Parts: sequence; structure tokens; C-alpha cells
Amino acid sequence: MKLRNVVAGVAGGLGAAALGNRLLSWKATDLQPALEGDQRTYRWRGFDVAYTEAGDSDDPDVLLLHGVHAAASNKEFDQIFKQLSKTHHVIAPDLPGFGRSDRPPLTYSAALYTAFVTDFAEDLTEDAACVATSLTGAYATLAQQQSGAFSRLLLVAPTGDTGSRRTWVRSLFRSPLVGQALFNLLTSKRSLYFFDNREAYSTEASYTERDVEYQWQTSHQPGARFAPASFVSGYLDPDVDLGAELAHLDVPVTIVWGRDATVSPLEEGEELAEKADAKLVVFDEAKLLPHAEHPGPFLEVLLDELTEEERETGAEA
Repeated sequence: MKLRNVVAGVAGGLGAAALGNRLLSWKATDLQPALEGDQRTYRWRGFDVAYTEAGDSDDPDVLLLHGVHAAASNKEFDQIFKQLSKTHHVIAPDLPGFGRSDRPPLTYSAALYTAFVTDFAEDLTEDAACVATSLTGAYATLAQQQSGAFSRLLLVAPTGDTGSRRTWVRSLFRSPLVGQALFNLLTSKRSLYFFDNREAYSTEASYTERDVEYQWQTSHQPGARFAPASFVSGYLDPDVDLGAELAHLDVPVTIVWGRDATVSPLEEGEELAEKADAKLVVFDEAKLLPHAEHPGPFLEVLLDELTEEERETGAEA
């Protein structure tokens, strides 16, 4: 009798999870572009990768690479994209497995993203300055070593290590019923608000309900859990000493950090900048996303770096 009750309880729980998953999938709508510009598609290894392009193609190229988390997309740059496109040719993709790009049920890896950044930069940019955040900072670093596609790197709280690898976590999140239910909990609006408040932004005034709505929509697209499954289990970490890798580059590197960052404290940024012999710019009253919290000052820093580069290029010519 007890076993029957347990079986019935498990079956009921799975049924409720299946119903909840289906209801949430019905509630999600087709994801709209987050950035104003020409909406284009890059075909890569079977993926249709969505990207937004703006600005005069004759202007210097800037590639914007968003960070990696459960609700990631190129919307991360919506506070600087339009303004930057007035002086530069700007391109911002949704990484494979995120945003409006394809999200097939692959086992995503750091090697895949490094290869994507390398190929995308080689095919669609020329001597681009690259702005990359969190783990994509490591991918951009490795891509630069492989191809030399970038003229300069500006990395926001870059990291190559988010924790140890846990195969069982990846398998759990990839599972069709329980995994989807767990991912729905991770990306509920309550959870998104909690993450934004605790890790991403220093104050609630730095983001809006519309931002959270877009995070919810992008994390409830078909296949949305597969790339984050590799992220939360540590399989998107490139297993490199990022400081040493940066020190080997022959292009200027600027590292940007929020003074109030908690998941990646400023001490890590200081150690990384020292090891890489890189310039460190610290924004007060900012956490993981200083470019979103302080877009004006961030653009000033970025444009100063780009202007310096263009002056040097002009002098060499």
C-alpha cells in the first residue's frame, strides 16, 4: 500500500511537471529582436545564428559578445548599441544556443564557443575591437590567439572558471521532463529578479520590468535549457589560465569591473589585470554589467580606447 502511494505520488508529480512545462511553453511568444538595426543570420555548422548589425560599414568594426547565463542574449548591449553605431560599424550576435539563434540539443562546450567566435570574427569583421563579457571574454581571448582577428579587447568581468564540472547536473538539466521543470524554476520571473538584484545590478533602478520580461521570454524558447545545462555544470569553462593567456596576446587589453561585483569580486579583476599586464577600469556602484548600469561612462571609456587605437593606426599609415 505504501509503495502504491509512493508510485502514485511520483506519477502525480511528473504529471504536474509536464503540465506546468506545457503551460509555460504556450505562454512564451516568438522572441523579438532586442537591438535596433539590420537583423541578419549567419549560417555556422548547422546553426542559424542571429545577429544585429548597425552603423556605416566603412566605419571601424566593433564586435559585441554577450555573456553566458540562463537568460543570455545580445539585449545585454541595448544601452550602448545605438549610440556606438553612430561612430562605428557594430555587430552583436546571439551566441549559438541563446537569444534568437538556433538551440539544438547539443552538448555545448567551451571549444564550440571559441570556434564560433573565431569563425564569426573572421567571416564578418575586419580588425574589429571586441567587447566581451564573463565567459565570452575567455572565448575571445582564445580566438585572438588562434586567428588574430581582433585589434583590441575590452573585457567585462572576464573569467575562464565558474566552478568544477558536474556531469550529473548537465544530464539532469538536459532531461526532457524533470530537466525542463528545473530550468523553468531557475528562469521563473522570481528567480530572474533575484539574480538581477543579487548578482547583475547594484540597484533595482538599473533595470526594468521589460528587461526581466525579455529574460523570461528568451529563456522559455524551445531548446533554451541545453546551452545553460552545460553552463551550470561547468562545461563551458575553457580550462585555461586566463591571465596567462591574456599576457601572451599582442593587442591592447582593457579589463572592466564593477566595484560591487559579488559573483566575481573586484579582487579577482585586480589579480587578473596584474597577471595579464592589462589596464583595469573600475566602475563604482556597479556589479556584473557596468555597461548596462552606466552606459554613458562606459561608452566614454570604450570610445577613448577606440580613438586611441584609430590614432595609432593613422600614425602607422
